[in-house]
Amino acid sequence: MDIQLNNIVKNLLCNKWIELAARLTLGVTFIYASFHKILAPTEFAKLVYGYDLFPHVTINLISITIPFIELISGIALITGIYSRSAALIIIGMLIAFIIVISINVIRGHEFDCGCFSMETNQAAKSAKYILGRNVFLLILGSYLFIYGLNKTRLSVFIKE
Repeated sequence: MDIQLNNIVKNLLCNKWIELAARLTLGVTFIYASFHKILAPTEFAKLVYGYDLFPHVTINLISITIPFIELISGIALITGIYSRSAALIIIGMLIAFIIVISINVIRGHEFDCGCFSMETNQAAKSAKYILGRNVFLLILGSYLFIYGLNKTRLSVFIKE
């Protein structure tokens, strides 16, 4: 019975359809999150400054590079090109985001995370919701890194 359960779990974790769904979910999320930051780098820089964690000389660099890293990693996940590497980069970013948001929650700062838009009403979102969302995305990225099939492919229909 134990061996049968292990086989079911293994088949579920290594299922190419579940992997595709995870790649698409994470890839689209990060591509979507990058667009407003790329189009409005000044506003994103103001949000990064509002975290009050980074040296002022690095804020512009952070504001310009992070969105493009998000965009390229999201595209890599969707296309399946270097998807395991992209998942690792996204895991690193998500861990950093979770730490940065947690530090500001502990400090009692009200802030706009700047995750998906530059609107000021984002600050009203619960920090628990933002952290929960990031933990969920971290789990997806970890799944892709650990159980991803590590093959370059654009579709699950391509024979390997």
